Amino acid sequence: MLKASQEPVNGFASSNGIDFKFSPAYSPNFGGLWEAGVKAAKFHLKRVVGSSNLTFEELTTLFTQVEAILNSRPLTPMSSDPSDLSPLTPGHFLIGRPLASLPSPPTQKMNLNRYHHLEALRQHFWKRWTREFLSDLQQRVKWRATGHGVKLGDLVILKDDNLPPLKWSLGRVETLHPGSDGVTRVVDVRTGKGLVRRAVSKLRPLPSNQEDDDQATILKPGGFKAPEDVNANT
Repeated sequence: MLKASQEPVNGFASSNGIDFKFSPAYSPNFGGLWEAGVKAAKFHLKRVVGSSNLTFEELTTLFTQVEAILNSRPLTPMSSDPSDLSPLTPGHFLIGRPLASLPSPPTQKMNLNRYHHLEALRQHFWKRWTREFLSDLQQRVKWRATGHGVKLGDLVILKDDNLPPLKWSLGRVETLHPGSDGVTRVVDVRTGKGLVRRAVSKLRPLPSNQEDDDQATILKPGGFKAPEDVNANT
């Protein structure tokens, strides 16, 4: 199949000026930008699935659902418009729009047949992975650089442990409330449901185009780091 598609792919790439660059064989460290994401997904999948006996169809379904979770993560604001709460996600590059799914009830309220067992695994993965993802976003801004705190107009993720998979609570910072020492610890955020007040520790700013190149090199693409790095900082 790959050989049969080789000439059409080569012709399309040549006509559109696409130049493929491949990593050396058996050298996953050359793909640090995406291999960190693969490693984090495998880390949580092993612990979520555990010793569950899944059929091929069930495992394929779970992998597809996990793929959707990973590709739904917000990367950066779509625009600098303060009324625009839409982030750019990997889903935009895949299907041209953000990935979405119908919310399911919490697994505690389900009678666990095979379908509900898969849904329980998906929700468990979502809770584990988003917790690490949001924590790493906070570490980026607060602990690894100076001068890059929450600013007016920033697109932020509001931490909410009760959101279903593929749902992200997003808002724009509208008002800062600095303390007597000049440090802002509380802000007002404009969300799709109205204005809310939150502590900065409950917000996760998304990287923006205005950030310095030095900050961009510190940030790990994919929104998470290897599990051993997390353990090293705790």
